[in-house]
Amino acid sequence: MTIDLPRLARLTFHGPLSEARATAMVQRLAANRPRTVLDIGCGWAELLLRVLDAVPGATGTGVDLNAEDLARARKNAEERGLGDRVRFAEESAVGTDRGPADLVLCLGATQALSEAEPPTAEALRALRRLVTDRGRVLVGEGFWQRPPTEAELSGMWPGAAPDDHDDLRGLLDLAVDAGFRPEWTETASLQEWEEFESGYQAGLEVWLAQHPDHPLAPETRARLDRHRGQWMSYRGVLGIAYLTLVPDLR
Repeated sequence: MTIDLPRLARLTFHGPLSEARATAMVQRLAANRPRTVLDIGCGWAELLLRVLDAVPGATGTGVDLNAEDLARARKNAEERGLGDRVRFAEESAVGTDRGPADLVLCLGATQALSEAEPPTAEALRALRRLVTDRGRVLVGEGFWQRPPTEAELSGMWPGAAPDDHDDLRGLLDLAVDAGFRPEWTETASLQEWEEFESGYQAGLEVWLAQHPDHPLAPETRARLDRHRGQWMSYRGVLGIAYLTLVPDLR
């Protein structure tokens, strides 16, 4: 038995990203006039589609393993008149040969590029291989805003550890070591996080409140409560950095 609710229907982006920040990002990335755009872990590809809309003639490729998200991406592309300029592939991005592209997007998806734990350093090296020398990479990656306590780690995702992430300085150093220079560095605000985490659960929370006796209610309640507890453990501790990176040609 399944709950017939659209997956994450209350979210525009699958991450803590506001309309204002997304608009500024698209304007900045579009100014470089990319001819080809590659989105790793694209989900429903909202940012990819916005870039294509802002750069007439550009073509895009989105890679993801979630068939439902890709179906949403294809539907959105057709509705916006972009269906002939973008294609989507349901496949792993580890070792992908989809590049090089003039613009590579990888928002919250470095784990799609590497099986290492943590994946960040290896994923950044893969992104350098996937972008043209005059292109740009936009990567969204987690970082510790401050060192997490043992109690906080115990409430996060299973197996959470201090070395799961670097701090912001360390993350930027990894990007430079991978062959980039940081053109733009920005981090998600608390408001962006709250809008994302609330939207992530909102549809199911409303369903649960209205269907407390449904056979799936106990399982759904446990899942929602578990995720909320994890969020409360990393709220204000885990950050997301959005780095616009330029290949270093030296």
